[in-house]
Amino acid sequence: MGNVINLNRFRKRAERETSAKQADANRAKFGRTKAERSAEQTRADQAKEHLDQHQIDREEQP
Repeated sequence: MGNVINLNRFRKRAERETSAKQADANRAKFGRTKAERSAEQTRADQAKEHLDQHQIDREEQP
């Protein structure tokens, strides 16, 4: 016969691992300073503005 295995131990370990992964993701997403968030927003705004300036407007001809 095989060894007796406590499945609760494996279930709890899996839950801890998924919880740790979620915590890492949350730290990356929300764990930034105000300066970092504002700098990222500024870069995104500048990139959008840059793309908008290079857009070619074509008028429809009837």
